[in-house]
Amino acid sequence: MPRTVLHIDASARSKDSTSRDLSASIVERLKPDTTIRRDLTASLPQISESWIAANFTPADQRGDAQRDILALSDTLVGEIAAADTVVIGLPVYNFSVPASLKAWIDLIARVGLSFEYSETGPRGLLTGKRAFVAFVSGGTQLGSDVDFASGYIRHVLGFIGITEVEFISADQLAIDPEKALSAANYAVTQIAA
Repeated sequence: MPRTVLHIDASARSKDSTSRDLSASIVERLKPDTTIRRDLTASLPQISESWIAANFTPADQRGDAQRDILALSDTLVGEIAAADTVVIGLPVYNFSVPASLKAWIDLIARVGLSFEYSETGPRGLLTGKRAFVAFVSGGTQLGSDVDFASGYIRHVLGFIGITEVEFISADQLAIDPEKALSAANYAVTQIAA
């Protein structure tokens, strides 16, 4: 049983969202002691020239303004670091991840904090965790040639050190919603807490 779960939702829908419902079911199944909740629709900022300059300034040389610019990013990385398990509600928008989830990824992919470069290439620093991704789509099949979301999420999580990633899929809801939801709900019951 995980002690701490980071629960991330990226759906623009606050109500009637299958990805929100599915990610909540996963968290409920895991029965964590603590849940850190992060709703990405609260409008995360895009990285900017000032953010990049602050990020690449050595920490001991940053001024107050640069520390302020990186404060949210530091918090987001801290949330992942504190979690044993990450649960992501991933609605597929136009074959890929929502812009809000991409903004979160840009803010948490921090050299020296979530990954580092070594002689053998990049190495994730947030190891020893697992992730569940509630993959929800209207027509895109998980793992199909036009699914640009799941491979990207798996890669990004692996890049920061989270290599144990499981997808719970309610894909192709526009084609057969009953079948998709039934399969997803069954998959949730099979998760070992």
